[in-house]
Amino acid sequence: MQKKFEDCVKTMLEIIGENPNREGLIKTPNRVFKTYEFLTSGYTQNVKEILNDALFESSNNEMVLVRDIEFYSLCEHHLLPFFGRAHVAYIPNKKVVGLSKIPRLVEVFARRLQIQEQLTEQIAQALMENVDAKGVGVVIEARHMCVEMRGVQKANSTTTTSALRGIFLKNEKTREEFFSLINSAKQVRF
Repeated sequence: MQKKFEDCVKTMLEIIGENPNREGLIKTPNRVFKTYEFLTSGYTQNVKEILNDALFESSNNEMVLVRDIEFYSLCEHHLLPFFGRAHVAYIPNKKVVGLSKIPRLVEVFARRLQIQEQLTEQIAQALMENVDAKGVGVVIEARHMCVEMRGVQKANSTTTTSALRGIFLKNEKTREEFFSLINSAKQVRF
C-alpha cells in the first residue's frame, strides 16, 4: 500500500510539471505518505475502547464542558486542511468520563477525511451513545483552507456548526447555559 501511495505522489508531481527525482523532492512521496497516515489515523481508532475504560460512577448531574479543544482535519472534498476549536459538553447520567477522553474523541473523528458538519454530529453521537449522557452539546468553529486558499479565497472566514442531543435539544435553559459558557469563556484566558 505504501509503495502504491508513493507512486501516486510521484505521478502527481510529474503531472504538475515537477521532477520527482530532484534533490528537494526525492523523499517527498515518503513524507506525504507518513503525513497522510498520521492525518487519517482516526480510521484505526475505536471510540468504545477510548471511552469505556474511563467511565466513573458519579453523583454529578451538572454540565461538564471541555472547551477550546484544538483540532486539525482534512476536507474530504479537496484534501485540504480545516482546523479550529471544538467545545464539547454533556450532562452525566450516573457516570462521568475522564476529561482527557473528550479531546481524544474529537481527535478520533478529526483524523479522518471530513466535513465539519459531519464531524460535529459524529462527536455528539459518539459521546451520547458511549457515555449514556442525559444530553450532549458540541460546537465547532473552524477555518477551511478550501475556502481561504482556492475558490472564493476568503481568508479568515470562520464556519460554526453545532449538534445538540437529549436535554440540550429539549431544554431551552440547558441550551442557553451551554452557549453562555462557551461565549463567556472566550473572554477569560489563563
